Amino acid sequence: MLQIRKAPIAAGMLFILIFPWAADRIPGIDHYPDVMIFAGIYCLITIGLSLLMGYAGQISLGHAAFYGIGAYVSGILTTRYGFDPWLCMPIGALAAAAVAVAVGAPSLRLRGHYLAMATLAFGVIVNIFFREQRQWTGGPDGMTGIPGLSLFSFEFDSILSYYYLVWGIVAAAFFFTIALIQSPVGRALRAIHTSEPAAAAMGIPIARYKIFVFAFSAMLASLAGSLYAHYMNFINPGTFDLFFSIKLVIMMALGGMHSIWGALVGAVLVAFLSLEWLHFFEQFEILIYGAILLLVTIFLPEGLAGLPAKLLERARRPS
Repeated sequence: MLQIRKAPIAAGMLFILIFPWAADRIPGIDHYPDVMIFAGIYCLITIGLSLLMGYAGQISLGHAAFYGIGAYVSGILTTRYGFDPWLCMPIGALAAAAVAVAVGAPSLRLRGHYLAMATLAFGVIVNIFFREQRQWTGGPDGMTGIPGLSLFSFEFDSILSYYYLVWGIVAAAFFFTIALIQSPVGRALRAIHTSEPAAAAMGIPIARYKIFVFAFSAMLASLAGSLYAHYMNFINPGTFDLFFSIKLVIMMALGGMHSIWGALVGAVLVAFLSLEWLHFFEQFEILIYGAILLLVTIFLPEGLAGLPAKLLERARRPS
């Protein structure tokens, strides 16, 4: 069973609570809460990917598509049909889950590189759809006029209010996923990851669990896309392309695929790399990401989540 340590959770929650106030008082980083909003949106996706890739052992290179489905469902329903944004979020999540089931039923029968290629092809097809269906998505020019979020008379129209909204949703998804991992469902997923033949011999319905976790991760990605759309008030297909799917894999590898905490850390780090620290390098950004992925794969196969244990083991070795 996954052990939950209360101290790191309390420290993480305290950091999230005080970060905007601390950043506002430090020259040069007063805009970091805005970056942390995007980091929180990425965290929603990587929480689901951690469950899919780290615990169920399935590979996905197409989760940018589910991210885009949530964004475009919210954009289309609010701008064209006047739907309430809060209603669009669950509709987008259900749409993403339905697509995930339709795609996952045949593709999750594949393994390894074949599954990766199948999900990659799915992501590319969805992105082409976003670009070509101008009457619905606005094509390459994107969609504008997507309304922001409000609750009764309160408008989430400031960075601070949206920051706490996003990270509140991240916290809810985090605790729900932890509970799921500790449940019989989580144990079944770990069994499937360890050995599918052994899991099948124990009577675990492998296909059903694979499709479930794929759909669940798609719903979280869709929710993240809706939050992105209502924060930016504008979306275009370039946000949901193949490179973003690769970034998601880098987040997972950097933080650690077998750790929910690692998924959060990797998402935050890549958000700052992408939006704050690497934009000076422009066309060399892809090369830097490739170097990061290569170094992590070689020297930190368990990601940053496995670094404390590795350092502790090295410290205990006799000199």
